[in-house]
Amino acid sequence: MQNNGNGNGYKSGFISIIGRPNVGKSTFLNRVIGQKIAIMSDKPQTTRNKIQGVLTVNNAQMIFIDTPGIHKPKHKLGDFMMKVAQNTLKEVDLILFMVNAEEGFGRGEEFILEKFQTVNTPIFLVINKIDQIHPDELLPIIQSYKDKYAFKEIVPISALEGNNVVRLLDQIKSFLPEGPQYYPADQVTDHPERFIITELIREKALHLTREEIPHSLAVVLDKMERRKGKDIIHVMATVIVERDSQKGIIIGKQGSMLKEIGKRARVDIENLLGSKVFLELWVKVQKDWRNKMSQLRDYGFNEDEY
Repeated sequence: MQNNGNGNGYKSGFISIIGRPNVGKSTFLNRVIGQKIAIMSDKPQTTRNKIQGVLTVNNAQMIFIDTPGIHKPKHKLGDFMMKVAQNTLKEVDLILFMVNAEEGFGRGEEFILEKFQTVNTPIFLVINKIDQIHPDELLPIIQSYKDKYAFKEIVPISALEGNNVVRLLDQIKSFLPEGPQYYPADQVTDHPERFIITELIREKALHLTREEIPHSLAVVLDKMERRKGKDIIHVMATVIVERDSQKGIIIGKQGSMLKEIGKRARVDIENLLGSKVFLELWVKVQKDWRNKMSQLRDYGFNEDEY
């Protein structure tokens, strides 16, 4: 039985992962937790809600929050995502500011550093994707960031390959305050299965479709029930898009794209639920849903919770 932090040196805390879209935050979270709870895509802006990943190790519990990538918002959904990210900065024990080693310091990083000026939370700089650069290039990158902010630690890693990730976790652990074990040791996220299922479907749609789709795509779970007397779970979900042309892309020629999305998502959903799954997908057009508060709420973007 693990001790629960009653003065015996048990450490726990909340760690926010902040960074521009597509620096590898979700890849890092999935690497650390050891299973897929955050969706990954090479298209920016795939993470829309705070995803909490829970890592329980000997004598410590780290709760990671993968926020939406910080960027200048262009619509109400963008405003919502920025509020989520900024509110998170003040609520946590530690911030990991993740940057991409392949890309130099730019306006996006500057924008985030400006947000840090009003925050008292300690910040680690995590330089990700070091497997993509020559080792000689690393020191100048570290130096350029050192000059811009007094980071508590600077840790280069490769979330994809796992390089230096254990060292980063050790440094996080040593930095956290003493505290209770917030979640059971075997729990890896606080999101319900229903949420993760919609995210897995959305991930497959993002992987398989062209540039015009990502931002305007949402997934709603309509029904999930175990079939009587059978070891099979029936899942029905609707993919929401903004335009008829996007509906055509998602469905594909003779339904081929939707079939492929369903086929790939089903594999991940079966792994998640530990059961055979019958997955039924529908596609629906909701024009301009990202700018309508009632529809944002319907699709799970509830401002009151943040």
